[in-house]
Amino acid sequence: MESVITQALPEIDPCICEYVVGMLSDVHTTEEFCSSDDLFDTVGPFLMSGCPDVKEGKISKLCESLFSMISVATSTPTGEILSAPVNMSEMKLATDNDLSSSIWKASKGENTTIVDQQKLQKAEQKSKEKAEKKAQKEAKKEAAPKAFNNDSGTVQQAINKKDAHLSCKSDIHLNNFDLMFGERKLLTDTSITINYGFRYGLVGRNGLGKSTLMNAIANKELAIPPAVSLLHVAQEVEGSDTTAIDSVLECHTELMVLRSKEKSLNALLQQNENNDTAARELADVFNKLQIIEADKAESQAACILSGLGFTTKMQKMTTKEFSGGWRMRLALARALFTQPDLLLLDEPTNMLDIKAIIWLEGYLQSWPTTLLVISHDFNFLDAVANMIFHLHSEKIDTYKGDFQTFLKSKTERLKNQQSEYEAQKAERAHIQAFIDRFRVNANRAALVQSKIKMLERMPKLRPVEPEKEIVFKFPDVDNKLAPPILRLEEVTFHYEKDAPMFKKIDISADMESRICLVGENGAGKSTILKLLIGDLQPIDGYRFSHRHLRVGYFSQHFVDQLTMDDSPLSFMASKFPGNDAQLCRQMLGRFGISGEIAMRPISTLSGGQKSRVAFAVLCAHVPNFIIMDEPTNHLDMETIEALGKAIKGYKGGIVMVSHDERLISQVCTQLWLCRNHKVTVVEGGIKEYRKLMEQELRN
Repeated sequence: MESVITQALPEIDPCICEYVVGMLSDVHTTEEFCSSDDLFDTVGPFLMSGCPDVKEGKISKLCESLFSMISVATSTPTGEILSAPVNMSEMKLATDNDLSSSIWKASKGENTTIVDQQKLQKAEQKSKEKAEKKAQKEAKKEAAPKAFNNDSGTVQQAINKKDAHLSCKSDIHLNNFDLMFGERKLLTDTSITINYGFRYGLVGRNGLGKSTLMNAIANKELAIPPAVSLLHVAQEVEGSDTTAIDSVLECHTELMVLRSKEKSLNALLQQNENNDTAARELADVFNKLQIIEADKAESQAACILSGLGFTTKMQKMTTKEFSGGWRMRLALARALFTQPDLLLLDEPTNMLDIKAIIWLEGYLQSWPTTLLVISHDFNFLDAVANMIFHLHSEKIDTYKGDFQTFLKSKTERLKNQQSEYEAQKAERAHIQAFIDRFRVNANRAALVQSKIKMLERMPKLRPVEPEKEIVFKFPDVDNKLAPPILRLEEVTFHYEKDAPMFKKIDISADMESRICLVGENGAGKSTILKLLIGDLQPIDGYRFSHRHLRVGYFSQHFVDQLTMDDSPLSFMASKFPGNDAQLCRQMLGRFGISGEIAMRPISTLSGGQKSRVAFAVLCAHVPNFIIMDEPTNHLDMETIEALGKAIKGYKGGIVMVSHDERLISQVCTQLWLCRNHKVTVVEGGIKEYRKLMEQELRN
């Protein structure tokens, strides 16, 4: 056995080899091996630790060979070879004393034997326990389900013990798992593979379970190899006295440990310059710092923060001075700096302006490890992802290529699926017609039976189920209001006197307006919207609005306006007490909130579904002018498409802040740029603005 191991693994440590041979020579140990997989689970980790450069497949084959040797050894009967024939009839019957340790005993006065019942029961009990133990082991070896329950969902998966031994650069295999949210089944018997080094986009409609799946992966409720490090950008950085750049640097644990050690060793050498031990240790620390390129850490962290919109001054601010949105950006910067084996991003563009999104696109295109991102930004996903997971119908399909390639492949796949279904349907009808025609014909009985079996063996194909069309319907309004409709004239505004926001701006909108405000975060886009709707008053200048103007405002913090314990229907009824339930259902139905979704607690809805509830409440007031702050946050692509159609068909005026370039190019006729305390019109629209931002990033 030792020769087999050393021949397969010549570089193995002799101590480990001797230990493994000793384990396999123990009869009690080998009795527990029911298959080569059991043997691999026991000795595989030792062999892999002794030969770290050897692939798992080679060790698995070695375990199969060892298992075969053990099986042959244990199945070969052993016994003493007799030197001469023995006449059994002449043998003396054993005495009672001779049989005291056997389950058999001789009856008095007879030459027959009877069974010792007490010892027989003990033997049977031992045999039964051994059989039960073997059955339990077989059950564990077969798909033993692993279940987790938390507030975000329920996961059940068949686990493979071999995954525990995979390295950080291994592919991640998530096999045969179910995902539920409450009593709703989101995924059924699903298997996906996340290949190392690829950038995956996870797409699908709102409410199908994308974020729930990502949370399950982040919490390692699915079988993720222990060696794989992962980061999920889900929570903002906690406010403290740590500066922004130090907050990013402290994520590099090895760097922080080495610098701390360097500081303490320098202190020792200052006390005693002849401390040779400290000098050697310090030289070793310097060598390690050079290997991890510690001298570049600050510049790399500063580059990431700058790309995400942090100015040099902001990088030196403490984290407690930032708002929640900026702390989320800081969490993203820390994750990008850390470079985990698997980075999980859920709607990263929601917190970013267009310039920061363009920078993030370029940064992630050269991401060195594995990336899984949920995004409903068409351009961002098309630029970043080179693999697509499409979640639909309680399953996940995998597509190679960017997002546009996915759309083409998906269309082709659905077309082929429908063609195969129709061809099989026609074939089934033809065979069934033959069976019905000759069922009572004795001469054709054998042929009929073969046709029946042929039908039974056919796989049951399903037709393509068209996805339900998303509906967005803004109210019908009268747009005959004479201009001016909404105007800011010579307006100056600031939150603090020494930090002016706008100086003498002149802007106006009418019932035909389709205006989008762009600019870097902090430039005052949301402030402009609040000045337009009257929530903020100018320090100087004046605001004018038509006396028949009814403004509807969609805030990017719309979640704060919803009651999480209410259902959409009860929330709508509380906002409009005079309306009956049927009318409330109709108002919600205009934005795709219908059926059982309207009866669920709002807290259980996806971000996109909550957004639709907020739109339904806004439009129930029948505004003739709508102002929206980041309306596409949390909406899936189909819903964003529906929102664009609703804006085009709306008869009132529209002013919005958005970073979704596709929506802006589809519906907006005017682009306002907030910069340097002014609001100016960008000639050439969103394409020209993107070119301007790309040029600034290059410079």
